[in-house]
Amino acid sequence: MNYSNLFKIAVRALIRNKLRAILTMLGIVIGVASVIAMLAIGEGSKQSIREKMSSMGTNMIIIMPITNGGLNIGAKSLLSMKYSDVESLRNEAVNLSSVSPEVRVNVEVIYGNENTQTTIHGVSEEYFTIRKLEIKSGRLFNSGEIRSMSKVCLLGQTAVDNLFGEGADPVGMNIRIKKVPFQVIGVVKKKGENDMGLDLDDCIIAPYTTVQRRIAAIDYINGIYASAISGEKSADAIKETEEILRRTHKIKESEENNFAAMSQSQLIETVSSITEIMTYLLGAIAGISLLVGGIGIMNIMFVSVTERTREIGLRMSIGGRGADILKQFLVESMLLSLSGGAIGVLFGYLIAQVAGTLMGSSVVITTQSVVLAFTVCFVIGVFFGWYPARKASNLNPIDALRYE
Repeated sequence: MNYSNLFKIAVRALIRNKLRAILTMLGIVIGVASVIAMLAIGEGSKQSIREKMSSMGTNMIIIMPITNGGLNIGAKSLLSMKYSDVESLRNEAVNLSSVSPEVRVNVEVIYGNENTQTTIHGVSEEYFTIRKLEIKSGRLFNSGEIRSMSKVCLLGQTAVDNLFGEGADPVGMNIRIKKVPFQVIGVVKKKGENDMGLDLDDCIIAPYTTVQRRIAAIDYINGIYASAISGEKSADAIKETEEILRRTHKIKESEENNFAAMSQSQLIETVSSITEIMTYLLGAIAGISLLVGGIGIMNIMFVSVTERTREIGLRMSIGGRGADILKQFLVESMLLSLSGGAIGVLFGYLIAQVAGTLMGSSVVITTQSVVLAFTVCFVIGVFFGWYPARKASNLNPIDALRYE
């Protein structure tokens, strides 16, 4: 029997039991739709993260103090990084174009009757170039204001909205940070939220000397932001940075670094790999429903074999071979599975688009995910249809004809 006839027989058999066929395919539809949607959302999130982080520059390098194998969580480890480290990098690192210290403090900011909790970043002028920050209005602080610890600052857009209201221009206004008056000299252009939900505009930027002495009252820094001369030189810049800081920190060869230097490119790859793992994990969890759908196909094929026992016996009595019976039920099983897979891909695309719209993120359906879905459906059709089909092909024609 050729495959064209087998396909026609399978279609007629499914049409005779339309509702049963639809309910059987439902498990495959749900499974494929879940996998397609999860992979699309995950791939879209990964691309969005890469784009947003790349917009900050692939040559940015972040240097943070650490304790035994992890990022610092206490004041003691912070003492390992001083402003002298910044000077050493500026003077000695040939692969770095800009270097800025950073001092971070969570503070309450007051303007008139309004107040808000935010983070003040104490930095140098180079910070704006390194982080690719643009000025919406006003100006930057200068080296003279850094040396004199001037009480001037720039606000992120969220801080402006919280203190002055939407549409306000606070340049020239005075605010109070930990009871210290600061003059607003500029507003930073809006950056929005990152994919972790952190508002990049909820911040205040001021000279690091002012924040270090007048706000935090410390003599160390929380970290260093630097920029390699090019993205291709990031690896060389990190190696050079580590050599300089190991020497200035007097770290022995047998000892581990008490700081961590990571380029923006490494951060992008790290975050992307984590996102990819999470995407495949969610896809695997969603894939469990495919297994359930496969079990449903096996169950319905057993029912079909039982109902059509006399038909099988009749076919075999007039010359039908066991191999033909086997193929007939396998084709039915694969038709159920692949039809469910096609519908599932469509529903998966629609679900991904709706979810992306609700979450405000892009979704990307790759050719690989669609091919994977159909491949899995084919395998499920063969794997879960084989045993019922084998059972049908092994029936004794005489016993099958006697079956009531």
